[in-house]
Amino acid sequence: MAGNNKITREDALAYHLEPTPGKLTVNASTPMSTQRDLSLAYSPGVAVPCEAIAENPETAYDYTTKGNLVAVVSNGSAVLGLGNLGALASKPVMEGKSVLFKRFADVNSIDIELDTEDPSAIIQAVKLMGPTFGGINLEDIKAPECFIIEQRLKEEMDIPVFHDDQHGTAVITAAGLLNALHITGKKIEDCRIVLNGAGAAGIACIELVKAMGAKHDNCIVCDTKGVIYQGRTEGMNQWKSAHAARTDLRTLTEAMKGADVFLGVSVKGAVTAEMLQSMADDPVIFAMANPDPEITPEEAHAIRPDAIVATGRSDYPNQVNNVLGFPYLFRGALDIRARAINDEMKIACAQALAELAREDVPDEVALAYGRKLSFGRDYIIPTPFDPRLIHTVPPAVARAGMDTGVARKPIVDMAGYEQSLRARMDPTASMLQGMFARAKGTQARMIFAEGDDIRVLRAAVTYQRSGLGKALVVGREDDVRERLEAAGIGDAYRELEIVNARNTRHLDSYKELLYTRLQRKGYDRSDVHRLAARDRHVFSSLMLAHGHGDGLVTGATRKSAHVLGLINTVFDATAEDGAVGVTALLVKGRIVLIADTLVHEWPSQTDLADIATRAAGTARSLGLEPRVAFVSFSTFGYPVSERATKMHEAPRVLDERGADFEYDGEMTVDVALDPDIMEQYPFCRLTGPANVLVVPARHSASISVKLMQQLGDATVIGPILSGVGKPIQLCSATSTANDILNMAVLAACKVG
Repeated sequence: MAGNNKITREDALAYHLEPTPGKLTVNASTPMSTQRDLSLAYSPGVAVPCEAIAENPETAYDYTTKGNLVAVVSNGSAVLGLGNLGALASKPVMEGKSVLFKRFADVNSIDIELDTEDPSAIIQAVKLMGPTFGGINLEDIKAPECFIIEQRLKEEMDIPVFHDDQHGTAVITAAGLLNALHITGKKIEDCRIVLNGAGAAGIACIELVKAMGAKHDNCIVCDTKGVIYQGRTEGMNQWKSAHAARTDLRTLTEAMKGADVFLGVSVKGAVTAEMLQSMADDPVIFAMANPDPEITPEEAHAIRPDAIVATGRSDYPNQVNNVLGFPYLFRGALDIRARAINDEMKIACAQALAELAREDVPDEVALAYGRKLSFGRDYIIPTPFDPRLIHTVPPAVARAGMDTGVARKPIVDMAGYEQSLRARMDPTASMLQGMFARAKGTQARMIFAEGDDIRVLRAAVTYQRSGLGKALVVGREDDVRERLEAAGIGDAYRELEIVNARNTRHLDSYKELLYTRLQRKGYDRSDVHRLAARDRHVFSSLMLAHGHGDGLVTGATRKSAHVLGLINTVFDATAEDGAVGVTALLVKGRIVLIADTLVHEWPSQTDLADIATRAAGTARSLGLEPRVAFVSFSTFGYPVSERATKMHEAPRVLDERGADFEYDGEMTVDVALDPDIMEQYPFCRLTGPANVLVVPARHSASISVKLMQQLGDATVIGPILSGVGKPIQLCSATSTANDILNMAVLAACKVG
């Protein structure tokens, strides 16, 4: 199973350059609009919390961001697999780590790059920054300095200090190992375990495994010079010496004979067929060298079909991915104001992950990954995008911290805490990730109709290089080549399939279909030829109608209404045909769908009921359980207005139809979206804030969407075209390449 997600140098640089350099920004969490706001935020109002903190330092957690702020600290001496690049060159990685903290556990983070390789200087710098942060995440610092730095900081600071390169890998490895041994029926205290790679991650792995019950002399640690045994002097240090075993074994090959478990954090090819063949029954192989494992799953299973194999790669089952650990470890530690992250908390994290993998996988996760996931040899570690992680792992970590006495503020209401964690998850990110995973499983041939626009070309290239499917670009070959070369991605020309009326052998059948549809609408054969051969939107629609592509993305260069009219020459996509446009607004961690934003100019109450049904179906295909509000300027009959009447009547139409989703109306937008205001209407049938808003007319939909986009900083996806026989999605003239890619993904997933 090879990976087909190709990331080019140009892709990576463009991602970090646009829309603004880097991956982080800072936003105020309090009002900053009036003179009073500024007086409270700074002088003179800020003096009050300063005095309170001086009197009682613990109140810093109440009046500042300290309690939800982690520093990601590095000196760049061991950047990924790139080696010693220095502090400045490590900054993109550290920014990325900060983004992951926010994305997965809603932990705020600041990256700090220290320009020194002197452990004492790093220790002093981090220690002096202690008052600012609730925790310290050390990253990409080479061994053995990382051991010295972490140990000293843990001794001298009263907040958690965690070197993720060591302990993050160890925690996820431990979780997978627990489940692998559960499947094979072995006990950790009886297992012979071989570790190859005695660097930071390897030492942390073996230490945690021993803390979980593995016996010292059953654990054989190897480095480039062979087995680390008692009495060895060459290439030793105090951290290796702590794991020297009483053994006559001297080489990795010897150590592997009869071993139950192999843990590898070393180099590609370190495990041979001979070694694997010599292992005990049901061997467990954690081949975590990156980017290429010590032995691939294909190679391992060819030699030992009974092996359970995990790697560090996302294109194989059982990925050991640190993002399953560090965000949730820190979330739990911060929420109890922990003084440290100890072994008990790490073990609790591993056990929680292991137990989660044994549970039934939610449908939305299986849907996102395009296959049913169930506990077994190919699923011993949860997937990084399992939405249950946020409310499963931190409580386990917090309990362990409280039980071991490192909590300054124990959690009293654990059920309430778990509920608050659920609320921290940003559903928009999960939704998009799920869509991309589904698209990758579908492998749709996507038609990009406007090959003369560089945004469309960038989206097409990304679609194909991301392994989502085949990109079919409608355009002239020379024009496409020139535009790609001008954008610095000329090599992509050979990867794309360029299609046009001149190079297709299907033009005659395209024209015949079009003539059949249009001959009684005033079109003769010459009109049909011009449409089919010269209009890219019509030509692309004909490709789709003939099954020469699986989905279509268009509309980036022309107004949506005009493009929809051209699509209508090939498909039935009018209001009378049941077509509806649904726009998704992603803002401040919420997803709200607005309908109809494309087709119906002034819908009747019956039309509104149809729109609501289509929009509810779109919501479900996005993984949302629909709660539909018919919105107006009035709420449940007041003030009385002729224009609000149809919004009042539309729910009754759905009542008569027996609709299978939540709906109510009419109501104002604030009633629909604010649960506190909704509580003033206890008879309202919605069980929570609406996530689908059905608006009175297309003009009000357009105004709402554009207002939110311009002033609310909302991400807009759509309008999503629903109710047409084939997957067609329309972009807007203001769409970015990323917006166009998102629409292609929706088309691939057949949303709508």
